[in-house]
Amino acid sequence: MRIAVFSDTYYPQVNGVSVILGKMKDYMQRHNIEYLYFVPGDTAEPGVFAFGGTKFPLYPELLITMPSYHKIASLMDQFRPDIVHLATEFSLGWQGMKYALRHDLPVTSTYHTNFVQYLRYYKLPFLEKPGWRYLRWFHRRCQINFTPSISTLRLLEQHGIPNLRHCPHGIDSELFNPLYRSEKLRSGYLDSPEGILLLYVGRIAPEKDLEVLLKAAALLNQHGLQYKLLMVGDGPSRRKLENLNIDNVLFLGYKHGQELYDLYASADIFVFPSVTETFGNVVLEAMASGLPVVAALAGGVEDNLLPGKNGLAFKPGEAFDMAQKIEKLMTDKELRLTLSKGALEHARSRSWDGILADFFASLSELL
Repeated sequence: MRIAVFSDTYYPQVNGVSVILGKMKDYMQRHNIEYLYFVPGDTAEPGVFAFGGTKFPLYPELLITMPSYHKIASLMDQFRPDIVHLATEFSLGWQGMKYALRHDLPVTSTYHTNFVQYLRYYKLPFLEKPGWRYLRWFHRRCQINFTPSISTLRLLEQHGIPNLRHCPHGIDSELFNPLYRSEKLRSGYLDSPEGILLLYVGRIAPEKDLEVLLKAAALLNQHGLQYKLLMVGDGPSRRKLENLNIDNVLFLGYKHGQELYDLYASADIFVFPSVTETFGNVVLEAMASGLPVVAALAGGVEDNLLPGKNGLAFKPGEAFDMAQKIEKLMTDKELRLTLSKGALEHARSRSWDGILADFFASLSELL
């Protein structure tokens, strides 16, 4: 199989799509699947063509690239792909679609990001209808539209997108592992050994509903609880949220590699207020690190959060309910340990090898 992959995001951009593209590439290298990636940036990896671009105003981590179609077509003609896979629907994804349609190649896609749902957070709701029209045009031309969660599959069904197939994300339990827990790291943030370390990992952006989390933190402060909330990530809302000056909340910026794995393993509870996830990779990363999760039971998070088994759910958008659920876990060590065990068991059943084997089997079946 020779597969051409088009994406409008890639390393070193930090998001779920770039993680999955990296896992796909590793799998293809191990299984002798020939590939060619078309991505933004300036990477010099073998088998990857990168194009410079400009930052997308609503999502600065996303580079908008407009490479010459003639150049892409020339590279594709030399590579002679059997199939085209589109990880995103924007400029590079559209170029890949154009080539596939012109050369009568099978084309598949993965719906990774709810950009249309994000529009309301950026005060652009009038663009939702045209946004869904474009997505219908795009995905109706794909023989398979993979969705990372059942809730996302149902959302696309409701908007008239066909050829849907569920393909969840996996986790590397060697990287995200409770064995990396560090008392030294914990003591660097906590004021006392009895304190609780809460963790959020992700973009600091409007679509993540982080004002709900910060309001919940303020409510916890009113109860005099000993804790610190570590906000790992960056984005357009960081300065605004930092300026709220809520006690016990620390903004750390992006963390990578071992530093990130250590933070996950050294925390006590993972907190996640977003309702717009297509999957929520960070939730699974936290569970693999042994953390019980307090999250809104909405969107892709529903596929992994099992209330009472590996975490607790709060009503979407309800800061008071979120604070109550966090406090319950903070003050009940036995419950915290029980949910931690359940989180580990759930994450260890989600290996990347099995998931990617099913993904490439679907492509082989299509061919």
